[in-house]
Amino acid sequence: MAHIRIFGTGGTIASRKGSGTGAVASDSAEDLLRGLSGEHTVDSQDILTTGSYRLGLGDLRTIAEFVHKASDDEQVDGVVITHGTDTMEETAFLLELVHGSPKTVVMTGAQNTADSLNPDGPRNLEEAVLAAGCRQLRGSGALISFSGSVRSARGARKAHTTAANPFSGGCKVAHMVGKELVVTGLPVRHPALPLPTTAFDTTRVEIITVYPGATTDLFDFAVASGAHAIVLAGSGVGNAGPGFADAIGSAVRTGCPVVLSTRTPWGPVVPTYGNGGGTDLVAAGAVPSGDLNPFQSRMLAALLLSHGTPMNDFPHAFSRYC
Repeated sequence: MAHIRIFGTGGTIASRKGSGTGAVASDSAEDLLRGLSGEHTVDSQDILTTGSYRLGLGDLRTIAEFVHKASDDEQVDGVVITHGTDTMEETAFLLELVHGSPKTVVMTGAQNTADSLNPDGPRNLEEAVLAAGCRQLRGSGALISFSGSVRSARGARKAHTTAANPFSGGCKVAHMVGKELVVTGLPVRHPALPLPTTAFDTTRVEIITVYPGATTDLFDFAVASGAHAIVLAGSGVGNAGPGFADAIGSAVRTGCPVVLSTRTPWGPVVPTYGNGGGTDLVAAGAVPSGDLNPFQSRMLAALLLSHGTPMNDFPHAFSRYC
């Protein structure tokens, strides 16, 4: 039997629709514990009680600090975080980047509110506790457990707005067979980065998406208005239209790093094309994001820059974690 600490941050799993209003997070972490099987012992603590669409980088830093402290507690064998699905992939990836303990961190949530006719939160929480307490998953870093499936934080993405399991991608590490958790693989991990500092809270990394006919106006405005870095969500394997190669070169010369990602849901950035395509964008100074999507690329860039990574070192530092 393991002892699991459960942190509540809000989200649909803690939300109720009320009367005549939209659903609002209101249930505490302790409220969510009712009905757990008792296979592992648990305790709980609330960090936040809000929808994940309202979170800022400072909130994510706070979550990371709580997880770090719990991981250092000898009485705690694993950590579960209840969280809204909207931005779970960002918080999970930040935790993956900074988690140096062998203790497993598992994020979960719900698609249906706590007062719905078919709430899925209790089952998801039960399965997340099983994953956090599973000895075979020690050393797996940060994971997302949802609707009978457990996957790595790295590469995970909310891929459907309303499906019972909205997450895809990453490395699938385990799944439920009846009431048993079956481990099928372990993710390859990178060395942990330092915890974010308060500088992380105000680090601006903007995401600019390309599309047919896109101009560089929004890109240029982001640079001029003080963005610390830009993630360009290019098309296909990492391309953009006329003007973007020059805009990237100008941004890099002024000290604003640019990461080249892709708006395509799956697949790596592979600079291939000239005439303003990915080959030219990289030649202008953009750093390819590898398999990282724009949102996880943003987390990595913000963390590195908030730790004071110099402009000249940024491409190598970023590429190490792609």
